[in-house]
Amino acid sequence: MHPLATIAARAIERRHDLLTRLHADGTDCYRLLHGIAEGAPGLTLDRYGPLLLAQTFRDPLPGAVIDGLCAAVRDATGLDLEIVHNHRGAPSAAHVADHEPTATALAEHVCREGPVRFVVQARHRGQDPWLFLDLRAGRRAVRGLATGRRVLNLFAYTCGVGVAAAVAGAATVQNVDFAQSALEVGRRNAAANGIAADRFTTLHSDCLPVLRQLAGQPVQRRGRHVPFVRIDAQPFDLIVLDPPRLARSRFGTVDVVRDYPSLWKPCLLALAPGGAVLATNHVPEVAESDWHQVLRKSAEKAGRPLRSLEPIAVDDDFPSFDGRPPLKVVLATV
Repeated sequence: MHPLATIAARAIERRHDLLTRLHADGTDCYRLLHGIAEGAPGLTLDRYGPLLLAQTFRDPLPGAVIDGLCAAVRDATGLDLEIVHNHRGAPSAAHVADHEPTATALAEHVCREGPVRFVVQARHRGQDPWLFLDLRAGRRAVRGLATGRRVLNLFAYTCGVGVAAAVAGAATVQNVDFAQSALEVGRRNAAANGIAADRFTTLHSDCLPVLRQLAGQPVQRRGRHVPFVRIDAQPFDLIVLDPPRLARSRFGTVDVVRDYPSLWKPCLLALAPGGAVLATNHVPEVAESDWHQVLRKSAEKAGRPLRSLEPIAVDDDFPSFDGRPPLKVVLATV
């Protein structure tokens, strides 16, 4: 057995209790190997329903090794999954035999996270998978809160959190993202769950002008004639804030390391009394305690002090060296 296959088998064994719980909940999408923390830097193995997605970030793997990883997963789980290898690092100078996935592996599939269905495809126009598995605990928290609430999902990507909220009974869900192709996948996710169109909407826009208008703040833009979607200020009961690390646009800069308050303050201002924000920070070098302090101080300055700030731990299929995973998630109430 190849050393990587042995490492994968041991990682799956460590997940026995977690996988038992997830399967009991109807979940069939999770990380089987988080290589950077489990002895295989540059490699991840994820299950998405009938699909096994192997991703490499340093060097691609020979086809025989990919087949060996698939066999190791089959032996450890009893699941006969279709495997696709996506290399996301720089092209390798060395010759590596390509692994040829089957037509079935490359087809579109549906996976489940509890009662929620998600559309997935191993290869598409972008690089990132259509569902980020490390945010499962956040989606679970939203499902527990969303019933009857007005939900705003910012930086929505394929609307995973928004779909989870709608399935849980949210009154309305507004999903905002700058990528129309991602929102289209989100609409297909909604359709896969039978969500009515009057409860689930998508808005193709930069999130910054949308958020500022919802908070009753003026839109900042580079150039007087830069157009933007105009919307009225309105309150939400639950806001999901899942920004990228760094993004620049004609409406300003998203920088979660140096200026998280520029996003956090308008989110709080757009909340209805008693509302909540589920917020994320994906930057490894930002300490969780420091980030929490920034959130509390910013809330005080905005005149919306926090009643509670609850950390939400990622599930155990995303281990870290020191018990502090890069993804940090909080649920804050005002």
